[in-house]
Amino acid sequence: CSSLAIGTTTGYRLFSLSSVEQLDQVHESNEIPDVYIVERLFSSSLVVVVSHAKPQQMNVYHFKKGTEICNYSYSSNILSIRLNRQRLVVCLEESIYIHNIKDMKLLKTILDTPPNTTGLCALSINHANSYLAYPGSATSGEIVLYDGNTLKTACTIPAHDGPLAALTFNSTGSKLASASEKGTVIRVFSIPGGQKLYEFRRGMKRYVNISSLVFSMDSQFLCASSNTETVHIFKLEHLTDSRPEEPPTWSGYMGKMFQAATNYLPAQVSDMMNQDRAFATVRLNISGQRNICALSTIQKLPRLLVTTSDGHLYIYNLDPQDGGECVLIKKHSLLGSGKMEENKENDLQPPLPQSYAATVARQSTVPSTSTMPGYSEDGGALRGEVIPEHEFATGPVCLDDENEFPPVSI
Repeated sequence: CSSLAIGTTTGYRLFSLSSVEQLDQVHESNEIPDVYIVERLFSSSLVVVVSHAKPQQMNVYHFKKGTEICNYSYSSNILSIRLNRQRLVVCLEESIYIHNIKDMKLLKTILDTPPNTTGLCALSINHANSYLAYPGSATSGEIVLYDGNTLKTACTIPAHDGPLAALTFNSTGSKLASASEKGTVIRVFSIPGGQKLYEFRRGMKRYVNISSLVFSMDSQFLCASSNTETVHIFKLEHLTDSRPEEPPTWSGYMGKMFQAATNYLPAQVSDMMNQDRAFATVRLNISGQRNICALSTIQKLPRLLVTTSDGHLYIYNLDPQDGGECVLIKKHSLLGSGKMEENKENDLQPPLPQSYAATVARQSTVPSTSTMPGYSEDGGALRGEVIPEHEFATGPVCLDDENEFPPVSI
């Protein structure tokens, strides 16, 4: 959540999200038109781009040097790309390719996956586990959890009755959130066990198409946006553990009776009754547009960021104690000349900016194993070959000097 990448008809742009008032453009490229996938490796100089002109080809660039690291072509159109400091995952409609990001070697191909027309998949940003999640069925909400380090399936999770629409890991890879195409129920599971931890209901009146599902970095909050005008933020807490004793009133008495009644109802019904309401919400002034959300800490305060397909970034304040309606404090144009559109109703001065590095710095866990067997019969390491220790990431990647990784020669 430290930078924003957008693909446009003329190329792509990268922005830094270290300030509320200013939107700093880090890089702009007009070399490849009609970019529909652009993925940046955190705040490094490595960026992966896919264009409608060559939808089966992935181009990996070092944008600060203006050089191409490598490119790969696949058998069908690339639908999505995910990457962390350990792995680069390419998702096609019926197969998934896993590369070692250090040298772009193909480690594994998962063939004959159920038809996945939207390229739905999620990769943990924590490279110590590198879990990958993708649909295990085209007709039901089954999730396949795959270990990107050991290159083996960890488990399958029967998450929903209907087909999946959204998947996301938290920052440590210990939780996985999912939503189905109905979009009414969002569930959170423990990883790698797959036990259900939370269940949130974002609405019962109408089905919606959830386009974005994201955790906050501290895993306290989960945000869901859809094709409607409402963005929901849920708080991951067990209310039964902290709920104070009900006062001796008629409403309190009825509340206890209602709670007790759920113990005698079918599990499906009682689950629905025990759903938690959204902790905080945002009412967008647009509806029907695809959007992507992020929960981030900018200038020491929690913010909700919403980027819409018409080329705008909205920044809201999130009250982590009381929740409620989030307040819009800034609107930026991503496609114009770089000038900002201000919210005139809010003249609050922002706090002094914290350094960018301090805001996004996170502890990195080093993998405990020094070597790991891994192979693929269709490219990559040979059968039984051991991947050397030096190919594993040992900390944050800094692609800012002459010794930058990955040293790829094609």
